[in-house]
This record gives sequence, C-alpha cells and structure tokens, in this order.
Amino acid sequence: MINEALRAPDTAEHRHDRRHRMRALQFDRFGPPDVIVLRDLPMPEPGPGQIRIAVRACGLNPADWANVAGLFADQLPPPPRGLGLEVSGVVDAIGEGVTGVEIGDRVFGPAPYDGPTAGAAEHALMATWARLPAGVTDEQAAALPMAADTALHALDDLGVQPGELLLVHGAGSAVGEAAVRLALHRGVRVIATAGSAKAAALREAGATVTHYGEGMSERVTALAAGGIDRALDATPTGGRADRPGQASPAGGSLPILIELTGNPDLVLTISDFAAAAELGTRTTHIDMRYDLLNEIARLAGNGVLTVTIARTFTLEAIQEAAELSASGRPGGKLILRP
Repeated sequence: MINEALRAPDTAEHRHDRRHRMRALQFDRFGPPDVIVLRDLPMPEPGPGQIRIAVRACGLNPADWANVAGLFADQLPPPPRGLGLEVSGVVDAIGEGVTGVEIGDRVFGPAPYDGPTAGAAEHALMATWARLPAGVTDEQAAALPMAADTALHALDDLGVQPGELLLVHGAGSAVGEAAVRLALHRGVRVIATAGSAKAAALREAGATVTHYGEGMSERVTALAAGGIDRALDATPTGGRADRPGQASPAGGSLPILIELTGNPDLVLTISDFAAAAELGTRTTHIDMRYDLLNEIARLAGNGVLTVTIARTFTLEAIQEAAELSASGRPGGKLILRP
C-alpha cells in the first residue's frame, strides 16, 4: 500500500492546516485491495442533515472489497472514493437542520461511501446514526450495523415465530451470529451450523451447534427430532451478491435446506440469489436500510446483541486486513482503528 504525503514541515501554517486535514483510505481506480492508499486529505464538512464524527472504529465487510473492485460502478460517482461502510465515534461537527445530537455524543451507524472518503478515516460524515449505549465498545458498535440490520430483516422476512425451530446455516458469519442471538432472544429454538472457532460462543448463547460440510443434513435431522420449521442461509458466499445471475459453487446449500424444511418458502438466503430464483426460496438483500439502528442500539445495550471481533488493525495495515478477509476464515469481524 502506498502511504502518501503524510509528512510535511512543522510550521505554524502547517499546524493550522492540519486541524482541517486527516488521514483516510482511498482508491483512485477499481481493482484488488492493493489499489487502496492511505492519504492526507481535507477533513469533510457536514452538509444539511449530516454530522461529522472523530472515528474510533470502522467495521470491514466483504462489501468493501466489492466496492473497491467496482460493484455498482455505474451507479456511484467515479473514483477517488473512500472505504468503510460502518463506523462508531464521537460527534465533532453538526450540519444544518440536525437536532437531537450534540458535540461529544458517542454514535454509530453507516458512513456514506459515495464520496472521496468514507468510514476508514480519522473523521467521517454520517446521515443516519444512533446513540451508542454505555457499556458497548467502539469496536462492537462498528461491527453491528450491517450484520444486525441484515439479521433483523432476514428473521422478519422469513417469518420466524417464537417456539419454532430455526436452522441458521453459516452461523459463524457476522450476520449468522447476530441472527442466532436475535432469534434466541425472541424465543426461537436454534440449530446453528458453524466451524469450531465460533461453536463455543454460539452454544453459550443457547444454540445447538453442529459442523457444516459433509453429513450436515443427517446431523441436523438427528438433532431436530420434530423437524426444522424454517432455515436461514447466512453464508456470505453462498452465491454472488454482486452478480446474482451467476450460479453458486457446487449448487450451494439451498437444496439441502429445502430438503430439511420440506418447502422452499420456509428457506431464506442473504447471498445465493441465483439459486433462490431457480429454487423458489426467499431472499433478503444486504441493502443497508438501517431503519432499525435504534433497536440495534437497545439490544446491544441490553447485552442481547454482540458480534465476535476477530482482530483490529490500523489504517496502515489495510492490506493485512484484506488478506485475512479474503482467506474466508477471519474468525469474526475485522475492525479498523484510525
């Protein structure tokens, strides 16, 4: 990664200018993560309806790498653009027309990603936010918005009811873990498929856990004496979220989930859209509606909603973070700390 223009003479004029500048990750062209550079850039000013925060944590998502690669390139302004979709931090500037928030408040939520900077920066703009409850760390707050929002909508779209038995496939993902915890909180019984890294945490939350892979259907059937009522496919790579017409590898997991529930209408996926269209299952898109941020904040404050944090990185270590994310086994959410 190129670390551009981070040194300058220590003059009074420069020190004054530094108060209006910041370090931020940015990309000038589409491509792999190595096109991302760390730059010294002007600090953004909040417009009407916006606030600015001093960023304390920025959550990384597979969608970040998709954006850098050119996802929605025809719908967003051309580069240079920023990286980082979800943030937490302290309010340090308030735009015109904003009420209900003050300088110094701790907040979290999505960062606009259509401008020259986004959440992976020392300062970020926000147009949607919620207050961060006491006791919730900055890292947890930055890890929650996308995963929790998607999980809440997925459970509602699937129609899960208290007392039912829900299978969460891919419960080791951030969305899957959030869905397990939220479903249990709603009085839903849960069988979760996950790797060994997440199994203990999911069992501690109250789920029955089994490994995915060969024999999964038989193991789940044995655990679900009365059958599975509904199934949620929370695997982030079941299909191609950026190319919904492209079939998923080896047919994906949806046929197995349909077999376990007996009805494609009782199955929902967050990623395997091509197979869902062919097989008739439900879908929930990770479209960042963020209409439930206050509910997410409440649940996080009550200790109901948490996401496992695998590692935190500095802005300078973005390439190391990208490599771990691309491994497919990050072990939890990856966080940047400016």
